[in-house]
Amino acid sequence: MPVKQTLQLKLSQHLTLTPQLQQSIRLLQLSTLELNAEVERMLQENPLLERAEGEGDDEHVPPAMPLAGPGRAESDGEPARGEAADDDRAAPAHDDPAIVAEYAEYGGSDADWGSTGSGDDDDFLPQQVASSTLREHLIGQLALLNLPLRDRQLATALIDALDDDGYLPTSLEELARLFPEELELEPEELSIALKYVQSFEPAGVGARDCAECLALQLKALPAGTPRRDDALKVVDGHLMLLASRDFTKLKRLLRTDDAGVRQVRDLIRSLNPKPGAAFAKTEANYVVPDVIVRKVKNQWVAALNEAAMPKLRLNRIYADILTRNRESSNQQLAAQLQEAKWLIRNVQQRFDTILRVARAIVERQRRFFEHGEVAMRPMVLREIADMLSLHESTISRVTTQKYMLTPRGTFELKYFFGSHVATDTGGAASATAIRALIKQLIAAENASAPLTDSRIAELLGEQGILVARRTIAKYREALQIPPVNMRKAL
Repeated sequence: MPVKQTLQLKLSQHLTLTPQLQQSIRLLQLSTLELNAEVERMLQENPLLERAEGEGDDEHVPPAMPLAGPGRAESDGEPARGEAADDDRAAPAHDDPAIVAEYAEYGGSDADWGSTGSGDDDDFLPQQVASSTLREHLIGQLALLNLPLRDRQLATALIDALDDDGYLPTSLEELARLFPEELELEPEELSIALKYVQSFEPAGVGARDCAECLALQLKALPAGTPRRDDALKVVDGHLMLLASRDFTKLKRLLRTDDAGVRQVRDLIRSLNPKPGAAFAKTEANYVVPDVIVRKVKNQWVAALNEAAMPKLRLNRIYADILTRNRESSNQQLAAQLQEAKWLIRNVQQRFDTILRVARAIVERQRRFFEHGEVAMRPMVLREIADMLSLHESTISRVTTQKYMLTPRGTFELKYFFGSHVATDTGGAASATAIRALIKQLIAAENASAPLTDSRIAELLGEQGILVARRTIAKYREALQIPPVNMRKAL
């Protein structure tokens, strides 16, 4: 049967993301640091794009602020400016007549101050203090011991097996199986090598668990240290009693009173359960605020952080050449010109959207800026989306990894959104406000009789906030506050 071929015309609608729209969405979800990296890449690849006058200098580096919020330190008062002038610096030391006179006694004159001279010191550059790793620190101590080559190699292998906290996570039996059989390694040899490693500084390094780590540090203390023997007794076999704050059993075990148990606890608390952590290379996490909120004439005003905005423009020379030679077939430069225009427009649109969302947040959360977390009102993405006639996905992109600098600290925009809990008056309280109230109640509790989750729920109920006990437990754990038995003190 022959197949009949026909042509049909069909109309349909579908959404197509143009390259410009794709770039706009991608730039919107980038953080400020990621945006600066993207702009730098585009500046290197596109000759039609350049920074505006004064951009890219060291004095225009965007100020970075430590992140505040739950579990973080908040800034003190007004936001730091980070733009001290030269006139504000301390006066040079040679303004002191006594110092000038002392310098003159050694053949110098006041005119020599600030001069570089002509000696070998001209090439002096400030040097940074070299920070050694835990392995380098231990290997340096091992080199000072007069040990046979075999013992030195075994100790080096144990040092290499330590983790960042200074612990030996692998058992000696497992380590012994990793060595070649022809070495005929005896388990006692590894034990002896481990003793050498455990004698090094910092005290407690080379331990296989927390109890052994604390015991090594206690043994390194002078024999006359008060309560040292009692602390060793607790650490060796009864550390869980101290962790669970079972002070009654500890008093019977140590045959002492509350004051004695308190001294033992304080001594153990003074030890370092992670002796190798001091050698870890840690970097502070800083963020560049996109929006700055200030109080102007009793009104909270949000404004963009100009230092965080990359100022871009077209390269006039190349743009003029393309304008005068429109008939030329240089399609590559024409495409790069269009890309540069898109980037400039999309970057500006990105910050305009961030500012609109930030102003809407400030308007809805004015009580937070006045009174703090306890005044935070419940708010969801849809509220801001409806207010600004934007989609919820756009609000989600804007509030992710975008930060607001306020007199109360630096917060991610998403921090101002949270679920709500009903009140007995038919209203709603923000989960952030409830967490702040829980934190206040626990901070003011009697340490000898701390508040239970049920009691906290009752106290909040007296304030008109209806919260279940399990919800209190969830919020308390989110605040990293231990349970009632772990908060009990002598």
